[in-house]
Amino acid sequence: MTEEPKTQNIINKIFSNWRVLVGIVIAFILAMAILVYYWPNLVAVQGMKKWASKVPDGNAQAVECMMRDTNSDGYVSCTALLKDEIVPLECGVSIFNIGCRVSYGSAAPPVKPQKGI
Repeated sequence: MTEEPKTQNIINKIFSNWRVLVGIVIAFILAMAILVYYWPNLVAVQGMKKWASKVPDGNAQAVECMMRDTNSDGYVSCTALLKDEIVPLECGVSIFNIGCRVSYGSAAPPVKPQKGI
């Protein structure tokens, strides 16, 4: 007569309960949904940190990135500080495109005051 090891017996008892199996599946699905939601931000933050580290003076500081790519162009809006000035960045959300580009074009142009109004 061979006896099963005690830990194997406990594992068999745990996985024989259908509620435990359903709980594990739900926890896995929830964890994957959270990962998919936060993935663009995680990749963009890494790209922003990489961009800030490559500034020659070392005066750049990564600040923050948006959570999602709102216009589906593959980039997330981020901000960084460069010599105490805010720099708008667009950072890639794919691991094949880690890095940022400066997006001065997205800023609104200065408005000149009109005379006589």
